Amino acid sequence: MSKQINVALIGNPNTGKTSVFNALTGLNQKVGNYPGITVDKKQGVCKLERGVKAHIIDLPGTYSLNASSLDESVVIELLLNKKDKDYPDVAVVITDVENLKRNLLIYTQIKDLEIPTILVINMSDRMVYKGISLDIEYLEQQLDTKIALVSTRKNNGIDELKQLISNYKTLSNKPCLHTQDIDKTYFEGLKKAFPNQSLYKLWLVITQDVNFGKIDRNLIEDTSNFKTKSESDLKRLQQKETIKRYQFINNVLKKGQTIDLKSAKDLRIKLDRILTHKIWGYLIFFGILLLMFQAVYDWATYPTDLIDAGFSSLADWVKNTLPEGAFTNLLAEGIIAGLGGIMVFIPPIAFLFLFIALLEESGYMSRVVFLMDNIMKRFGLSGKSVVPLISGNACAIPAVMAARNIESWKERLITILVTPFTTCSARLPVYVIIIALVIPDGSFLGISYQALTLMCLYIIGFLTAIFSAYILNKILKIKSKSYFVVEMPSYKIPLFKNVVLTVVEKTKTFVFEAGKIILAISIVLWFLASYGPGEQFNDAENIIQNTYPNLSLEAQNDLIAEHKLEHSYIGIIGKTIEPAIKPLGYDWKIGIGLVTSFAAREVFVGTLATIYSIGSANDIDDEDEAMSTIKNRMAEEVYSDGSKVFTLASGISLLLFYAFAMQCMSTLAIVKRETNSWKWPMLQLVFMSGFAYIVAMIAFQILK
Repeated sequence: MSKQINVALIGNPNTGKTSVFNALTGLNQKVGNYPGITVDKKQGVCKLERGVKAHIIDLPGTYSLNASSLDESVVIELLLNKKDKDYPDVAVVITDVENLKRNLLIYTQIKDLEIPTILVINMSDRMVYKGISLDIEYLEQQLDTKIALVSTRKNNGIDELKQLISNYKTLSNKPCLHTQDIDKTYFEGLKKAFPNQSLYKLWLVITQDVNFGKIDRNLIEDTSNFKTKSESDLKRLQQKETIKRYQFINNVLKKGQTIDLKSAKDLRIKLDRILTHKIWGYLIFFGILLLMFQAVYDWATYPTDLIDAGFSSLADWVKNTLPEGAFTNLLAEGIIAGLGGIMVFIPPIAFLFLFIALLEESGYMSRVVFLMDNIMKRFGLSGKSVVPLISGNACAIPAVMAARNIESWKERLITILVTPFTTCSARLPVYVIIIALVIPDGSFLGISYQALTLMCLYIIGFLTAIFSAYILNKILKIKSKSYFVVEMPSYKIPLFKNVVLTVVEKTKTFVFEAGKIILAISIVLWFLASYGPGEQFNDAENIIQNTYPNLSLEAQNDLIAEHKLEHSYIGIIGKTIEPAIKPLGYDWKIGIGLVTSFAAREVFVGTLATIYSIGSANDIDDEDEAMSTIKNRMAEEVYSDGSKVFTLASGISLLLFYAFAMQCMSTLAIVKRETNSWKWPMLQLVFMSGFAYIVAMIAFQILK
């Protein structure tokens, strides 16, 4: 039986921690949440020598063990609790060779917790370029550890790191700093009271109660009696601790690190002058967004069409091959049609995540945050609000959670409330198919009308979020103040492996999470659409044959299917809400999609795919095969008077409705958790849905 050890990857943000994690684990990784906390928990497995497996956990980025956010508190909770199943046998601290001084602060703190600790100096390939030289032997001696010089870009040092992890038992547990040196009287009293406890662990428990207040009191015996100093005194002691640590680090680096500034070939300043320029910076960012949306349409068209046609062919094959009956209909019209309605959007979603990954990996995203800070301030938001707003383009759920880094409660609350206005990837399936239906082909300055429409929807969502923030800032009477600080990482050529892993992981999560919902809803929809009460449904064949005796058999079959659908359970639901949505230009079928998509926006397309699959003729010959895809079925949908359902007016109305409506149960649940109240998500639901209804209605009435 192979042995397993726990390895914790710890480090400041932007040190390449994720790159090291990917290099160690490859595809043997998964993402979850910490129990009871909506913070990402990345775990992976790495095989070491002698059959040993390393269970590697990539902890959230943190600058020190003086927690100021929920992400940072997760790191401390784990490191203080030996009973936790993930408690590390060895800690691997990742540092960036260009920011070694700052990165070593957390190393000294973890070392003082008496956990075997390995130091990784990452991005070593930049040492010559930056004029940096290191005396590794001296640094290992002074820091009392083993050092792995790593370059994930060139795949150097990973094998050496695995070797060090295998031999973690040989590492010293000796602390870097004697805790009692901070304040001898106070710490000697603490040591006498708890002679069998780690002094630094006691200190962390006490100070975290001041900083954050979320550390589990049961981890160590009650220390409340030893908070003999005021909160301000404890803060001063923390500052004194930080100063002492940096004194130690400075003394070590004075001999262990040499930087030849003359040989450093740094283009960073020149690039920053352009990319953060008050005019060129915005134009470049706008150009990048245009390229991104053009790619979503043009590059994704071919694989999307192949997947669409493939699922349609599969549904036809199932119908024609398997025996007729309820199971065959469920498989072809429910499961395959529903899944096909989401699988066609893998290519555009993958391209969206590809661009986001490239922007983050290159270091450009931090420049965008800095660039947008002045705009954010004017609307009552923090510069840090840009991170959730940009992250919202992928998914509102992690975007809302990302607001935890905003210290001011008012700014954080406003950010949480307006972030769902930004266009998440779940809206993308709805946008892509509706735009393809109602926006004509053609281009302006080489950019297609469809790509421009998509970009306009993203801009509308962002501007609505900003305007809503401005209103909330005026309405909410909450006094708070915070300062905007953002780290500008060095520019890097994105690592191909990291980008691919990010795209695969995010797309896979999107598809599987959406797939589970869509599969369940597709089965329910198929049942509701395939059965109904009363004679109108059960005697549909006789009704149509008696009413239209002179029609061909094929035409009668079409009318029978439509009649059954209209008088099925789902048809009754749709017909009930139709009067309320008719002013928006929607029929009862679209109404069903609006209701089911509250589970998740992307379910809208899967719902219509299921409904139109059931409502279409059962037999599709070669001549009609081109019309069997979801998009073409929607394009052919007409009212009883022969007018098309999906027109420019109804299409724009639908696009605007989804741009503003809160069609996502999961986001509401996360907002409730983050605000610890149902008040805010309910206000969010009512306001966003009401606003979406009014805007969509006005758009349809004007355009029709």
